[in-house]
Amino acid sequence: MGYYPIFVEMTGRPCAVVGGGLVAERKVGALFEAGARVTVISPDLTTCLQSWASEGRLKHVARDYRQGDLGGFEMVFVATDNAEVNAAIARDGREQRVWVNSADDPSHCDFILPSVLRRGELVVAVGTGGSSPALARAIREELESYFSADYDLLLQVAAEVRVELKNRSVVANAELWRKAFANGFRSLIAAGKKAEAKAYLVKQLEGAPCK
Repeated sequence: MGYYPIFVEMTGRPCAVVGGGLVAERKVGALFEAGARVTVISPDLTTCLQSWASEGRLKHVARDYRQGDLGGFEMVFVATDNAEVNAAIARDGREQRVWVNSADDPSHCDFILPSVLRRGELVVAVGTGGSSPALARAIREELESYFSADYDLLLQVAAEVRVELKNRSVVANAELWRKAFANGFRSLIAAGKKAEAKAYLVKQLEGAPCK
């Protein structure tokens, strides 16, 4: 399979989830985190999905999938254990130019979902090309101990310094940034000293040549 890793802006993107079980619930939860607009197509829903529907967080189409249901959507996430339904949705998606992800069924996927580790705006995604989701999950769990909670603060500081340097027309290349992210900076981040960490990073990079 020729998968190309990308991060897609999902805010406000209309997405359909076909299925109303626990797998669908996990898909919907992840879509909520990314800010997507979600419609669930299923005659039955888990208690959690029912609650979200009653709160107006998702739209519920209370029946089985029908041909033509993909109109108006940009992505569809299939969470059923029915091979015929999966195949039909994959076929409809390709005809209508709608991207399809079918849980545990890579042959009917236009895209697959990696195992994801989040630390604030930092996102680390692990994929195996759909060949072993369990291994991707195991590797992600191993990385959790390395990417500790303070990586959220680290990214905040790095982003603010980048904007500050850009406003001053200072350009720092990748090697300068790598050296700046040294033990002194990491120690300040680990201690939660945001202002000191920012000042340290600026000092390390301010000698970069101007445009």
